[in-house]
Amino acid sequence: MTQIRTAVRYAAGGEERIGRLDGETVIDAGPSGPRGFDASPEAWQAVEQAAGARHALADVTLLAPVVPRQVLCVGLNYKDHIAESGVAVPEHPIVFAKLPSAIVGPGAPIVLPHDEPRPDYEAEVAIVIGAAARRLHGADARAAIGGVTAFNDVSGRHGQIVTGLGQWTRGKSFDTFGPLGPVVVHPDDVDLDDLDVRLVLNGETRQSSNTRHLLFGPEALIEWISAAATLQPGDVIATGTPGGVGDAADPPRYLRDGDRVEVEVAGVGTLANPVVAEDRAAGSPGETPAAGAVAR
Repeated sequence: MTQIRTAVRYAAGGEERIGRLDGETVIDAGPSGPRGFDASPEAWQAVEQAAGARHALADVTLLAPVVPRQVLCVGLNYKDHIAESGVAVPEHPIVFAKLPSAIVGPGAPIVLPHDEPRPDYEAEVAIVIGAAARRLHGADARAAIGGVTAFNDVSGRHGQIVTGLGQWTRGKSFDTFGPLGPVVVHPDDVDLDDLDVRLVLNGETRQSSNTRHLLFGPEALIEWISAAATLQPGDVIATGTPGGVGDAADPPRYLRDGDRVEVEVAGVGTLANPVVAEDRAAGSPGETPAAGAVAR
């Protein structure tokens, strides 16, 4: 396989920029637009041809690489997670929206609301749409994928389930409940159908699987979603989480103040975030990540 092409969005000198990650060096590719790195062919060309200022990775702050217009998540897409949830295998993809205001970058704190007693983690492989997609099928659906990244679909189970009538969007859209990143990888440089995904909580592996175990793969998800809504560059589809969520553990293991949660996706790296109780969180929620290296 050729060298993996990797795009980042970062902050340096008070500006938000796009760059190419080359080892421990970020090479500037220009200012960030409103969608961040939108994974379009033009965005990839700019990153591949980047020849601007060079920064040590440790000297910049990585942000969520994409500022998505839409975040579409898929529920119950791994058979082991379906089994631990005690529900029937779905005949079609279960799609729900996560509000883009939940998105934060690597290193940013996941802030636990004081009125959400069951905050949970969900490691996921996310795809970034790179071209407008409407009613696409097969190879055309695959061609609309512009990038691959890691996602943590943090879920307030009380808000999602206990409040009744399947309040998924509310339970999953608390501020900071959508860590994304740390990079976007070109889809031709990884095997989307055979990607390891893992979640590590305080050094302990809690989830571990591979995208070959997806019930509905990336093409099927794009076919299903694009039949209803037009997808645009920079839109994000989170493909679902494997078994091992905290809510299904015996006893349940929810996120706690002081935790460190990491989502590892092969070829993408590690998306790491600290967990902080709302009453201890400084300032307003949002992109307040600390500078630091990407675990590869």
